[in-house]
Amino acid sequence: MISKNIELRKSTFDDCKYFSVWEEQDYIKEFLTINKDRSYEDVVREYITRESDLSKEQYTIFHKDTGKKIGRVYLSNISNSSNSIDITRIYIGEKDFLGKGYGREAMEMLLDYCFNSLNMERVTLDHYPGNRASLLYLDLGFKYEGIMRNAAKKDNKYYDLQQMSMLKEEYNQIIQKI
Repeated sequence: MISKNIELRKSTFDDCKYFSVWEEQDYIKEFLTINKDRSYEDVVREYITRESDLSKEQYTIFHKDTGKKIGRVYLSNISNSSNSIDITRIYIGEKDFLGKGYGREAMEMLLDYCFNSLNMERVTLDHYPGNRASLLYLDLGFKYEGIMRNAAKKDNKYYDLQQMSMLKEEYNQIIQKI
């Protein structure tokens, strides 16, 4: 998937070293379910497990001009029977590339991919309360569904997650206005 400034490519085993470094950063871990003691081996094990599961897809975000790897996307719960998918993890991992609109660009590409290429009816995501990315999700057209109580566990502590979704009809209405 290619847009103006970024490209999403299927992740490779070699990308695990980037994921591991990024996911050690506080600005990444703050709003994701990543334990403090997560190791490179944990990242590799997770990557390999996900790659063998057809209900999951992993992508690496590249900056088009530099070719540099700058972020990660993880899609899960891909269901062809209910035509639904979850954007489980998305982040810009390279600090120099934060705040430049690449996260929005990646989300826009993902929504196009989910609704038009995969023909999904429903796209979901969740986030910790207070995550500033929620403003982007609302701006893109996601709607709140509710609070999932104690739905995430990080460092042996439970956290609530706010569930959001977008339906294909809503996506098509937004695209027509652009």
